Amino acid sequence: MHFVYILYSAKLNRFYTGYTSNFDSRMEFHRNAESHKFTANAEDWELYLKIECENKSQALSIEKHIKNMKSKTYIENLIKYPDIILKLKEKYKTY
Repeated sequence: MHFVYILYSAKLNRFYTGYTSNFDSRMEFHRNAESHKFTANAEDWELYLKIECENKSQALSIEKHIKNMKSKTYIENLIKYPDIILKLKEKYKTY
């Protein structure tokens, strides 16, 4: 399985977007992040959204799309309007 995930930190009032093929181990990595890693700046990272993708290529494309938007509002709209996620999956579908 391949996932795009978005974490939220209330302390930082920031989102973090990433990709993984093993969500549980990736969350453990963020919870124990080394001091020079971005996610080490807060201890309260919570899963905001997890998008299951068909393959690594699709997941990386969706992650890149979300990061390129550089918008907290866009990320919030992914929850508000689930159709956006469906459109992203279709747009970045690989055959």
